[in-house]
Amino acid sequence: MAVHQRNTATSHSQEPPLTIARVALYARVSTLNGQDPEMQLSELREYASRRGWIITREYVDQGVSGSKESRPQLNQLMADAHRRKFDAVLVWKIDRFGRSLKHLVNALADLCAYGVAFVSFRDNLDLSTPSGRLMFQIIGAMAEFERSLIQERVKAGLRNARAKGKRLGRPVASVDASRIMAMRRSGLPWRAISHELGIGVATAYRLGVEHERGSHV
Repeated sequence: MAVHQRNTATSHSQEPPLTIARVALYARVSTLNGQDPEMQLSELREYASRRGWIITREYVDQGVSGSKESRPQLNQLMADAHRRKFDAVLVWKIDRFGRSLKHLVNALADLCAYGVAFVSFRDNLDLSTPSGRLMFQIIGAMAEFERSLIQERVKAGLRNARAKGKRLGRPVASVDASRIMAMRRSGLPWRAISHELGIGVATAYRLGVEHERGSHV
């Protein structure tokens, strides 16, 4: 196992860094009250200038929480990344891009698939370099670990609920089966019946069939 890890690290160190010429800046502020994205953007412009990068566009979401995965400017940035309008995305800090670990990993994986690098100025994270790409794998492993913990907590909760005799799943619909068959005999299709009674099509059909069988006994 240790040999595999050493070999993996060596392979990452041998990977050439991605070439960056054009960058897109992304900035976000949670509220419009006293927060100005210009502070983030000014530092990003200066950093891009020092690296010799050309800024193709600045994407700014204002008054949008970082917990929201869907943001107008972020959505546009990802669409433009898919079209390879730039070589890298430059952000002031990772939490400006997304606070959800799951969202962060998915977004970075999408950028990687598009051949677009990700650089976080304050976090000193540059996924265009071999060490940065190795860090991304570590972040992905952390996200997978987090998902495993959540799944285990859910399973433990379900086991505990069953042990206490609690009924799990959707509640059984209380519907008069004779009414179902009366609607059926009037010519209504099963889908219309289920919609009218607020139950599933399969449930309506099952109750109707059971009622018919019982009436013929």
